[in-house]
Amino acid sequence: MKSKKRIVCFGPGPMFKGGIANYNTSLAKAFDKIENTEVHIVSWTQQYPAIIPRDFIDRKSKVDQLEGTNINVHYITNYNNPLSWKATVKLIKSLNPDKVIFQWAIAIQGIPLGFIAKNLKKESNIEVFFDLHFVIQKEGSALDNRLTRLGIINADSYIVHAFKTAEELKQLFPKRKFEIIKKGDSIEGDGIKVLKLYHPVYDMFKPDSNFDKSKTKKEMGLKENVFLFFGFIRKYKGLHNVIEAFNILSNERDDVSLIICGESFWNTLDKKKLSTRIKNATFGLAKKLFLRNQDNKQDYNPLALIEDYQIDDLVFLNNEFVPNEEVPKYFQVSDTIMLYYLTATPSGVESIGYNFNMPMLATNVGHFPETVIDGYNGYMAEANDIDSMVKAMNKSIENPIDRKNVAATSKDMSWNNYANEILR
Repeated sequence: MKSKKRIVCFGPGPMFKGGIANYNTSLAKAFDKIENTEVHIVSWTQQYPAIIPRDFIDRKSKVDQLEGTNINVHYITNYNNPLSWKATVKLIKSLNPDKVIFQWAIAIQGIPLGFIAKNLKKESNIEVFFDLHFVIQKEGSALDNRLTRLGIINADSYIVHAFKTAEELKQLFPKRKFEIIKKGDSIEGDGIKVLKLYHPVYDMFKPDSNFDKSKTKKEMGLKENVFLFFGFIRKYKGLHNVIEAFNILSNERDDVSLIICGESFWNTLDKKKLSTRIKNATFGLAKKLFLRNQDNKQDYNPLALIEDYQIDDLVFLNNEFVPNEEVPKYFQVSDTIMLYYLTATPSGVESIGYNFNMPMLATNVGHFPETVIDGYNGYMAEANDIDSMVKAMNKSIENPIDRKNVAATSKDMSWNNYANEILR
């Protein structure tokens, strides 16, 4: 008889960069803090097809995210090697966990995750959760929906961070009966359990109590009011609209600056290398064959607008991956976080913003209407409506949001509460 609860968090381990790696690591650390709980991270070694032209490894962060924990990390699952999928099933079964929580964030992982989840349920009492960061892919297609069904169909229970995601789950499986359970609600029905929780507030990024905002602004050449766009540069995040709205605002007032801080998603490999050229060509062909109706996200280059609008002197640009230990500086020197997304599921950038009590400027899409209360913890704008975006930016300056309101919004959104909801 097991004396401890044993939990497996399946997803990218801390050697990887990006929000899902941070999320999976933070969730494992939350379980690790709960008494009488043993935690394992079972991780990919390679998360995607080998033809994808991108480097996913965090080669810059120096801090060991698991220092001081008892978490065991197993790097074992290679997307491109089905034998490793079988080895993953064997490893997880050998750990004899009570629960396995899979991080689901992209449809392309549907085949290996579907295989692993299906085989875990054979001859075992493991409860399989899928923590859904999306159901309908942000930049998706019909193929993505098929891969999603294949990937998540074998879950015993689901976790969602927004009611919108729960509705999409119902749409994906119209013949299934689901029971949506909000935080603290009792579990009474006989449907498939869907925990409606939230995206917890990251505790891995801690504000520096000795941070000198005025000095840092001066060093970075920033003006009085600073807007921040943070994270991977991808089309669905709407950076082109951020820059366009900021350009208009900067023509109306002379006290604003914009920080753009993050890596261009499709620009992490040396394009001169033969291996990169082969990957780009192969990946491009695959997209033409399978994703005919999508525009080419690899060609997305909103940063060119900075030169087009001649606002170089008003924009502080760090077009690289930001090591974890350098993240706080950008949030503490800024006044407002920009979330002018085209589509949205709960955002890791939004969660980091809560950790710094950062007022939000968001578009009225996805889950943002559930989390951003216009005039209370941020201001809302209409998607793809530049005038509306400019007005929201002006409001944030003329009528600043009280940061106590932001703190109140997120006070119950802790990792500890989140982990305990999964365990009950």
